[in-house]
Amino acid sequence: MLDPNQWFSEVAADDGSAFSLKVCEKLHEEQTPFQFIEIYATEGFGNLMVIDGCTMLSSRDNFLYHEMMSHPALFTHPAPRRVCIIGGGDCGTLREVLKHPGVESAVQIDIDEGVTRLAERYFPELTAANHDPRAQLLFEDGIRWIRKAPDGSLDLIVVDSTDPVGPALGLFSRDFYAECLRALDTHGILVQQSESPLYHLRILQEMHGAMRAAGFADTQTLSFPQPIYPSGWWSATLAGKAVALADFRVVDAECKPFETEYYNAGIHRAALAQPEFVRRGLAAIVETRD
Repeated sequence: MLDPNQWFSEVAADDGSAFSLKVCEKLHEEQTPFQFIEIYATEGFGNLMVIDGCTMLSSRDNFLYHEMMSHPALFTHPAPRRVCIIGGGDCGTLREVLKHPGVESAVQIDIDEGVTRLAERYFPELTAANHDPRAQLLFEDGIRWIRKAPDGSLDLIVVDSTDPVGPALGLFSRDFYAECLRALDTHGILVQQSESPLYHLRILQEMHGAMRAAGFADTQTLSFPQPIYPSGWWSATLAGKAVALADFRVVDAECKPFETEYYNAGIHRAALAQPEFVRRGLAAIVETRD
C-alpha cells in the first residue's frame, strides 16, 4: 500500500484502477466558491493541480493536452480568426491558441477565477500569453456567455472543461451544442475534451449523438496520451458546422511558425485513426442519426 502522506492517488473506482504520483509537499489548498483546489510539488512531474480530488495538470505532461485541444482544430479550420475558450482557467490552451498568428482575438471564459490565479503562481509558463493584446480573460458562466454571443461571431469554440459533473455538466448537453452551432460562422468548429476512449466510451457516444442532434454536420474524435488522467489515454472531439474534419491544412501544420512539444502534422494524422472498438461504438451513433 502506498503511504498517503507521500503519494497523491486518483482512484477510478468503477474501473478498478488508480494513478499515483509521489509528492514532496502540498504547496496550497483552497476552497473557491465552485471547487476545492490543491497544488502539490511532486518528485517526477513538477507541480500538480488537483480539483475536487481529480488531477487537472502537471508541469511535466500538460503540453500533451493543451496542444491537442488547440492545434488540430485550428489547422482544420480554413482561416480561424475569432476564438473563444470555455473553461481553460490554467490558460495553457489560451497560450497555444495565441501561437497562431492568424488568430485576431481569443476570449477565455472560466467561471472560477481561482484556477487562473493559482496557475499564475504555480504554473507561470502557462500564463505567459495572458497579456497578449489579442487575449481577453472573463470570469463568468461560459454557458451564459455563449447564449449571448451574436450569431456567426466565432470561428472556433474550445471547451476546455473538467469532467461532466457539477458546474461542467451543462457543457456536455445538446442545448449547449446548439448554442455553439448558432454562434459559429459558416466553417466554424467546436472542440471539446472528451474523456478516455477506454474508460468513457459511453460519454463519447453521447457527445457525438448530442452534437449531431444539435445540427453539426460532422464529428471526429482524436486521441492522445495523457499520463496523469485515468487510463493514461485521453481524447478531444471536434464538431464541424460545414468543414470536413478528416482533412486539415497539412502544409501549414508542417510549416508552423512556432514550436510545439507534441503536435505536428504526423501526430495529427495519427490521432484521426480510431481503434476498432471506438470506431464501432461511434459508427452506431452515426447510423442511428441517419
